[in-house]
Amino acid sequence: MRLGCWILTWATSAMVMTGGAVHGQAQTPDNQKDYSFLNDLHGKQAMEWVQHQNHKTLSILEKDHRFKGFYKNTLAALQAPDRVPLPQLQAGGVWNFWQDAHHPHGVWRATSYRSYLSQTPKWQSKLDIDALAAKEQINWVFEGAECLAPAAEHCLVQLSNAGEDAQTLREYNTQTGQFISGGFVFPRAKQQAAWVDDNTVLVARAWGNDGATLTSSGYPFVVKAVQRGKPLEQATEVYRGRPSDMMVAPLTFTDGDGQRLVLILRNITFFETRYAVWDGAHLNWLALPPKSEVHGFAKGRLIVSVQDDWKPKGLPVVPAGSLVALDPKALEQGVEVIFTPDPSQALDQVGITKNTVLVTLLDNVRGRAMRFEPVQPGRPWSMEPLDVPDMSSVHIVAANPQSETAFLSVENYLTPQQLWLVEEQEQPKKIKAEAPCFKTSDLVMEQLWAKSADGTHIPYFAVHRKAMALTGANPTVLSAYGGFQLSYTPTYMPEVGQLWLQRGGVYVVANIRGGGEFGPQWHEAGRKAGRQKVYDDFAAVGQDLVQRHITNPQHLGIRGRSNGGLLAGVEMVQHPTQWNAVVIGVPLLDMENYETLSAGASWVAEYGSMSVPEEAEFLKKISPLRHLKPEVHYPVPFIFTATSDDRVGPLHARRFAAKMERFKKPFFYYEDIEGGHSGTVNAAEVAHERALEAVYLSQRLMDKH
Repeated sequence: MRLGCWILTWATSAMVMTGGAVHGQAQTPDNQKDYSFLNDLHGKQAMEWVQHQNHKTLSILEKDHRFKGFYKNTLAALQAPDRVPLPQLQAGGVWNFWQDAHHPHGVWRATSYRSYLSQTPKWQSKLDIDALAAKEQINWVFEGAECLAPAAEHCLVQLSNAGEDAQTLREYNTQTGQFISGGFVFPRAKQQAAWVDDNTVLVARAWGNDGATLTSSGYPFVVKAVQRGKPLEQATEVYRGRPSDMMVAPLTFTDGDGQRLVLILRNITFFETRYAVWDGAHLNWLALPPKSEVHGFAKGRLIVSVQDDWKPKGLPVVPAGSLVALDPKALEQGVEVIFTPDPSQALDQVGITKNTVLVTLLDNVRGRAMRFEPVQPGRPWSMEPLDVPDMSSVHIVAANPQSETAFLSVENYLTPQQLWLVEEQEQPKKIKAEAPCFKTSDLVMEQLWAKSADGTHIPYFAVHRKAMALTGANPTVLSAYGGFQLSYTPTYMPEVGQLWLQRGGVYVVANIRGGGEFGPQWHEAGRKAGRQKVYDDFAAVGQDLVQRHITNPQHLGIRGRSNGGLLAGVEMVQHPTQWNAVVIGVPLLDMENYETLSAGASWVAEYGSMSVPEEAEFLKKISPLRHLKPEVHYPVPFIFTATSDDRVGPLHARRFAAKMERFKKPFFYYEDIEGGHSGTVNAAEVAHERALEAVYLSQRLMDKH
């Protein structure tokens, strides 16, 4: 995932890497060239530059003799017919969104519960996104649906054009399988909607075309109630936050007894949220700690996790990271602590069934699961560990307050995704499993630890051949995320197995600070000016791999996306001799201007702000764009982004590549014209990008130069 500093000559040709990508004749721009035209995202000159860079990159990577095989194998795995169809429990059955070679955009489909448990469920197509896209000539991407519980007959289907965050919402009837003529339609916007009843929807979106109801992050701060049959102009305002907020949104829960709770969420920052109960006329703000997250509604109790130590009035301190239950109408009457993790643990996910609360957690980054039930108000909840495989990721796939069943997924780097059924009072049982996409009998997965610059021990997973020789020259890819309290857990990735592990490569994932692997404190340690710890942790894992004689800088590459792309960029400029390949995906790289780019202002609580002098100094210190130097030899990076990314945006990647071009530094650049922040829209595009990466990493780390 990170740096290196080599100017290469490919063994297969006499072509030399020069500014922009590998090509026969160096055509570098003047050192003073003005690249401001790149700021016009879809402008003619900017798109000509993008197409030129794409052509140079593809003319090398796609022409590699391995590319077609890499692409074919990855696409086949992504579209394998025996993949586990992940369930969604609603509308009296099991629903699933499915993409394959015949439906690249996907089809939303349904079957009965009994049929789903069989080996060959009988699916009924409900909404064909390919047909809809063809009919309307729009590159629709299905991004889920918000359905009115408990019947889930009425849903607001969320459609995105080319994968952008902005969505169009359309009312759909799950019984008729049709969009409702004259039903609710909310035009394209960054928006969030929640049902109140059959005829009322709360919506947070831009009201008007002047942007006056959007925050500096580009998200809405005004929630209105929209009545069936009435235009948006007649919507009634429910709550107005502040332009300085990150976002305001509505949220609705219905528990297993049919009790409905309507909330307004005011995200003051990315991590600080205030919650209010809306009774249809008034808002009652809950005295919850600012750093808390609502997970659901069970037996009339709001299920909440707290990220800071919290002392409710008249009660003992609730430790940070705990899960609690409380009465939203009478919070002062008591808070029940459901679960408090120990120092090696962290909450991962919470799911609500009719009578239980399911929890998945990490224990030294290994997945665990538990089931909790209320005994009586004011008494400790009963707890039962659930028997799931070790050294794996365990996630809640489906849990519905109207159902007594739930589904868990279990996977790791060598075990394909499995689906486990959880029925009340029963231990989980495996009911479905994907077929392996690559041979694992000669591979092993182990958890190792490195010591960071400040002495903190950092865990990481390494996957490699059992008979790997400790020669210090094994081709190795190191990846991490390290931000926003998101945990990076073991995941089965066919392309990694087929295109890397089976060919003798080593795959490593580091659980560095900034993530959530060890709870709120692990994240807090890497926030704002503490962020250098994140970068030190990652560098320490790289050094540990060398010290263990697994690899060396010439055979060590790094990879990151989004915040992980920032990580990769920082490592490239801070440690340019420690890596020989750097994959920088949909990244933040211009940290002096990130607040003004796309949704950047929403991440001030994570990174800091240029408006605060001490935070500005740190942002300048770590900004990869700022610290690119003409006299330094860097590893040749592969930078990829998407024109339609309306979250991070392509300007970070463009500016970084343009500066490398100005300094006549070699690089690969690929910008997908569509795809949003995911960078890709469908399996074919995912396979294409992964194949490009695999060729790049093979050339840099496996081939002899």
